[in-house]
Amino acid sequence: MADYSDEELVRRYTETQRNEYFEQLYERYCDKVYRKCLSFSKSPAQAEDLTHDVFLKLVLKLGSFKEQSKFSTWLYSITYNHCADYIRSAQRHTEVHIDEGWDRIDNSQDDELAELAEFEARKLKWALEKMPYEERTMLLMKYQDGASLRDIAEVSGLTESAVKMRLKRSRDKLRKYYLEAVVFWLLLALKVAVLLRWPIR
Repeated sequence: MADYSDEELVRRYTETQRNEYFEQLYERYCDKVYRKCLSFSKSPAQAEDLTHDVFLKLVLKLGSFKEQSKFSTWLYSITYNHCADYIRSAQRHTEVHIDEGWDRIDNSQDDELAELAEFEARKLKWALEKMPYEERTMLLMKYQDGASLRDIAEVSGLTESAVKMRLKRSRDKLRKYYLEAVVFWLLLALKVAVLLRWPIR
């Protein structure tokens, strides 16, 4: 059974309703779905709940899978849309979190290089979190998850040309926010330096 493709497992499950086929799909994708849910939510517990909801939806929707795209893309679409609905309903547009990989640094690096890497990561994270979550998610799908234009188009319901245009606009916006972050942190560092030199009495 481990040799079956995702699509074959779906066909066999929908034909027989035998749980072992669905369990195989669950084992393959549980961690990936959880990580994606966690990128939308601060709380690991909430991410677990979202993951549970996604797989519950998946069970109900498997019969509608027509193999017009890869199963992984279809599941990604379900996961993305469910998490996006959660964010909208909870009105937590500013609380989508970037995966820890954005600001993870290697402790074996030279201290100065590590501090610089952490500083750059902080600026990038600050810039990303200023963006609307739809644009931020599209950027992360492309550059963090490695999704193709076609995959993003299928998930978002846009054409590939529209996705390409939105990615360009989002990159330009991210660059603008990043430069603002650079100025912000430099001004903050300057202010701290001035306070240290001439403390308020």
